Amino acid sequence: MSLSRAIAGIPERELPDFWIGTSAGLRRELGRIRRGWISTIARSPGRHRVHLVSYGDREKTGHKANFCSAIGGGDPCSYLDKAARKRPVVLLIGPVHGHETEGLTGLANLIRIMETGSDILGRKQSEIQRLGNRCRILIVPAGNPDGLARFRPASLQGMSKTDMRFWGQGAWKNGELCGWPECKRLHPMRHSRVSFMGCYFNDAGINIMHDDFFRPMAPETAAILDVARLEGPDLAVSLHSCEYAPFVIRPAFVPLEIQEKVRCLTGQYFRSLEHNGIPHGPNFFPGPERGSVPPSFNLTSALYHVSGASALTFESPHGLLKGKGAYKANFSQLLDIHLLLYEAVFRFAILEKSQKFCC
Repeated sequence: MSLSRAIAGIPERELPDFWIGTSAGLRRELGRIRRGWISTIARSPGRHRVHLVSYGDREKTGHKANFCSAIGGGDPCSYLDKAARKRPVVLLIGPVHGHETEGLTGLANLIRIMETGSDILGRKQSEIQRLGNRCRILIVPAGNPDGLARFRPASLQGMSKTDMRFWGQGAWKNGELCGWPECKRLHPMRHSRVSFMGCYFNDAGINIMHDDFFRPMAPETAAILDVARLEGPDLAVSLHSCEYAPFVIRPAFVPLEIQEKVRCLTGQYFRSLEHNGIPHGPNFFPGPERGSVPPSFNLTSALYHVSGASALTFESPHGLLKGKGAYKANFSQLLDIHLLLYEAVFRFAILEKSQKFCC
């Protein structure tokens, strides 16, 4: 598939006002912020700003060691005494794959809720705002603004799985789709073989989910990890999208206790989806890494190892993709899938802080 053919395949449609699928839409929403604090934490290789939006004051507890050294010393509090904080800290990372605008839309609506008490649709979301006000919330709305700027459709709603793969992973010079997971076998994705670099990647060809975390190649990666390192979040969520029902990926290369905590949160979220009549995927089972090709150490893994956060990767459906097996959800249902996630995350963080959470 060529870029011209892919552009020609974008359906003629009018996206709803609450759907934020472009850089311009994100800028409009950020321009409305009055209660929150907005800062630029990095510039992408394409010279786009990587923003951080925060709500709630930061409670300073002091750092005596990095997390890895503190664990080596047998005392996590030497890194940061999280128990001394009055409020939990939640880090929400918008799509590091630029075509996965479901997460961007959800976070833009969350920002509007924290600002006004209502989502962009105008629906009252008092419970989410109330829970959010009891946390310190850190939001990176777009983890890969280069990829977002490259994404022409603004949403994959109603498009094909071929479109999803073209805009996501890109195409080779011979017109064949790069595909998943083959697209991860060339990194950075800058090569004479590539005709279109998919929105997985920033302008330097880096897939932020699979950066070299011991020496980050992307400024976006370094900035996200710096936020986590400084703030020491209790919970961290990396937002992604695919063709399937909502699910959470088992966090890899983290202690079983962290995996169990994430599984518990996932179960509570799934019960909320069920209460609202929204189908979901299966929950994962905690386990050790094994096999000649083990799971990858990815951004979610790195978030734990720099901050001790219970970190998870959330996969949202794109919604109404054409073809068998694709999860069907309209625009407003996709938004609800995300808002219910944020409500579950805030509630879990608050209950864990008060030592009242239960699976």
